[in-house]
Amino acid sequence: MQTFTANQAKTHFGEFLDLAQREPVRVMRHERVVGVMVSAQDYEAMRGFYANRLQRTLDESATVAADAGLTPAALEALLADES
Repeated sequence: MQTFTANQAKTHFGEFLDLAQREPVRVMRHERVVGVMVSAQDYEAMRGFYANRLQRTLDESATVAADAGLTPAALEALLADES
């Protein structure tokens, strides 16, 4: 992965964007990573991956809750409890 300082990214923005189309580019500021630029295609793929992962986790949690006897009515009662 290529690395640019924040100043380099600013002054060589076109090159920075072109490179980010081919591979992720790390941005450093004061010797720490402050961001990573990726292509729009890579970003959408990552969003899809994490959305699918979240949905799987939610589905698994719902199954565990149902197996433990948590019904929609019981959940409603728990959510309505203000104590």
